[in-house]
Amino acid sequence: MRGYTFQPARGETVARARGIELPISPKKTYEVLNAIRGRSLEDAKEYLERVVDLRQAVPFRRYNQETAHKTGTGPGRFPQKVARHVLAVLTNAEANAEYEGLDADALVVRVAASARGRILKANMPRAHGRATAWNEQTTNVEIVLAERSEAAE
Repeated sequence: MRGYTFQPARGETVARARGIELPISPKKTYEVLNAIRGRSLEDAKEYLERVVDLRQAVPFRRYNQETAHKTGTGPGRFPQKVARHVLAVLTNAEANAEYEGLDADALVVRVAASARGRILKANMPRAHGRATAWNEQTTNVEIVLAERSEAAE
């Protein structure tokens, strides 16, 4: 993921933030970002805090094979680690919005995108001189905030 995937229209003011090579699962990140896309900034932050506190499950729409149903959600899970990292990127985007002079009360998550990052290769020693691949997946996260009036267009 080089640069931002979203390019604002000419004269449009948005606030953007990225998290590069975060040590989180790409599949769980996809589901969390789907859950916050289109929400207001405050609503998205409260939602992610509820996920971290295990009070609300994230609905898993795509990667939900053998995923248990949660009350009022359907198939879902509590991806706490992902929620913490996405909340940090969202907070960074909020700070960028304040710097740009956007109205914090009217901000909406316009774009919430993720892409697989670099795989950190490692090996785990096994018996009889063998080794098993022990690779760590990383994820790139991009969040774009816009004011409500611009997001509706």
